[in-house]
Amino acid sequence: MCFSPLHTSAHIAIRALARGEGTVSARTSDVFKVLFLGRDEFSCVVLEQLYAASDVWDEISAVTQPDVKTGRRGSQISVSPLKTLAQQLELPVHFIPPQRPAFKTWQPPPPFAEAQYPSPPPNHLLITASFGRILPNSLLELFQLGRRLNVHPSLLPAYRGAAPIQHALMDGLKETGVCVIEMMERKKGIDAGEIWGCSRVPIPEGAMFPALRDTLAREGGNLLVSVLRDMLAGKATSVPQEHDPSASRAPLITADDAEVDFTTMSAEDIVRRHNALSHQKPVTTYLKTQRTLQLHSPSIFTTPLPNSDELLPAPGTAVYHHPASALLIRCANDTILSVPQVKQQDRSLLQAKQWWNGVRPDMRVQADDSSPVQFVNPS
Repeated sequence: MCFSPLHTSAHIAIRALARGEGTVSARTSDVFKVLFLGRDEFSCVVLEQLYAASDVWDEISAVTQPDVKTGRRGSQISVSPLKTLAQQLELPVHFIPPQRPAFKTWQPPPPFAEAQYPSPPPNHLLITASFGRILPNSLLELFQLGRRLNVHPSLLPAYRGAAPIQHALMDGLKETGVCVIEMMERKKGIDAGEIWGCSRVPIPEGAMFPALRDTLAREGGNLLVSVLRDMLAGKATSVPQEHDPSASRAPLITADDAEVDFTTMSAEDIVRRHNALSHQKPVTTYLKTQRTLQLHSPSIFTTPLPNSDELLPAPGTAVYHHPASALLIRCANDTILSVPQVKQQDRSLLQAKQWWNGVRPDMRVQADDSSPVQFVNPS
């Protein structure tokens, strides 16, 4: 169970659950017929855990996004990982409309369609995990209260939003977690429903997004199954989330999040950003020419550097360091970032030495071969 001084309301919720406080779910003698909505690797791991717990479900129908054409002129097809997994598990797969407005009137497949029943059966269960869409009220209303569950990878109310794992890594947390919560109408708040279960997860030093995502998904899947077994036994309870206006948020990641500012970010800040985002987009800076430069596999340079103030006179200046086979960049707080590979805009990925050999005078602080390169913020 979760307890952390950083997430007061989460461990208060757990203590309340342990005392038997909160909402007790209605018992059903029938195992669940599940409508499972997801899309990416996180939702796949959760679905695998649910599928393996055959004692809690009778049917599972998977819902995800349709295939999308990507690349130049639509030359490639992006397939939802959840679609692939569901097909491997021989589960029926259904698709929502590709246009977001059309999803508001989307009807789920039988037996979940509204016309099937005068009121939702207690064994009909809606589950979402990293689905990426806000559910319309018309869909939520097809399921009873206590039967609309979301698996969310944070210790709520901290990191409500679309990218909780990325923001936890960027913020340098030592611990995060996963919650199973009740889904509610959008006007009542995003990720703000009552908590049915919560579990804490330590964040290892240097953790990268894919590994932490999979760890949280496994924990979330196990927690979901535990909650469902308690529901079947009539002993599951939920508690409201505490209102915490100071709780960190986790908005959708944008291109701006990958841009680094050496005057305000330390080397540690930039490495954490790389760990959080590099699966999605490389961390990036700008040359004096306003061309972008991607920084691949960055690390904190800790070796003593003689004459560092002369070599790197200000944050955002960089030189090639032969012993490290890397580009060294001065960052905020007198820290140094080591970058072994870079990719300049419209060019191939290169080793730092190869790129350094092609540096032009207009990229340097001063137009001579001994001057460091100067990185700038976008104009």
